[in-house]
Amino acid sequence: MNESTISDRADWLAAAIEAASIAAAFIAEQAENRETLLWQSKSPTDFVSLVDIGAEQRIVDCFRKRLPELSVIGEELGPNGDIQNGLVAVVDPLDGTTNFLHGYPAYCVSICVALNGVAQAAVVNDVARGGVYSATPGGGAFVDGKPLKVSTISEPARALIGTGFPFKDVTHIPDFQRQSKNLMPITSGLRRAGAAALDLADVARGRFEAFWELELMPWDMAASTLLIREAGGRVTDIDGNEATLKRGPLVASNGLMHDWLLRQLNAGLS
Repeated sequence: MNESTISDRADWLAAAIEAASIAAAFIAEQAENRETLLWQSKSPTDFVSLVDIGAEQRIVDCFRKRLPELSVIGEELGPNGDIQNGLVAVVDPLDGTTNFLHGYPAYCVSICVALNGVAQAAVVNDVARGGVYSATPGGGAFVDGKPLKVSTISEPARALIGTGFPFKDVTHIPDFQRQSKNLMPITSGLRRAGAAALDLADVARGRFEAFWELELMPWDMAASTLLIREAGGRVTDIDGNEATLKRGPLVASNGLMHDWLLRQLNAGLS
């Protein structure tokens, strides 16, 4: 299969919505007992729990029933795989694990179904705050069935910009500090909530005018990138090339201030 139809995309979206809903219900149930959960360390400051693993397994099981021809690339069970070939679900079963473990209400399930490296259906289920985001190429972006549109603010002084700290790779800290210093005096604020999929969904929803992070994995951004584009925004790498489903820096915006933001982010970078 090299191309998809509207019917294909509708089927893939329905399966992704169901899988995300099953995982979200499991996560919400486990949140009632979060104080007793065992934390496992992927790195000194990056954690995973049995909730992440359980949510991902439920997603895999759902797809096996509904779309047996689809392979799953997920953060916890199978991060290695070829996103560029065939029908693939790119899954973050619990984006914002540290938030979840602390009871901070910013965590979600993110699923993107891609065909040969191109996003075909996207779902972000905001477990803590509520809301199911969805999109298909050319079909628009929605939250709980209502159309999403990016912000119309074009003045940097009025822009609220989301970001992510480079806590996994501290070699990015000097560049991040330089970028933040460039932006803080000339915008209405920077925000870091700790769940990139939700931050990007907030760009699609018009809550943020823009977002950037110096390194994201495909499952962090695959679904929300499609949301933003279908809501009228733009997503690129830090050089201004249209973003694809691969690891690296990401810059997203309502489109109106994208070029300006790229200039600010690149000013003085090493």
